[in-house]
Amino acid sequence: MPSTPSKSTRDVVAELLRRIGEGDPERIAQMYAEQGDWKLSWPEEEHDRATTPWIRRRSSRADAAAHYRALAEHHVPERAATAVERILVDGDDAVVLGEIRQTARATGRAYRARFALHLTVEDGLVTRHHVYEDSLAVAQAFEAAGPDSR
Repeated sequence: MPSTPSKSTRDVVAELLRRIGEGDPERIAQMYAEQGDWKLSWPEEEHDRATTPWIRRRSSRADAAAHYRALAEHHVPERAATAVERILVDGDDAVVLGEIRQTARATGRAYRARFALHLTVEDGLVTRHHVYEDSLAVAQAFEAAGPDSR
């Protein structure tokens, strides 16, 4: 009996983005391998874990679910949007380019941040999730005193 071909990288990325849009952390996490390489590109020495706890290194499917739960807890879901401009695929790797629009729950400040998301898909699951984003825009939205108080 012939084996069923695994989903293409593009199919897996499209499904991941669809689930992220739906907002169910457990269903999103099902798209990730049990172990993986997860990184958000933020300057470690300047990162305030108290205000942006979802930004940290992760390595498991359970970590992925925790990431999406924390992200939802700290933002206003009704005021969130993501514009995906392009998905580039090369074998097992994909890069998603776009812009997120969010509102920090703690401060009520809206922000926009350009991003590049580098994903690697193996056997139909995401094994690498590296995000490169405008961390300054995010940090300023969560600053207690606001970006204009300096």
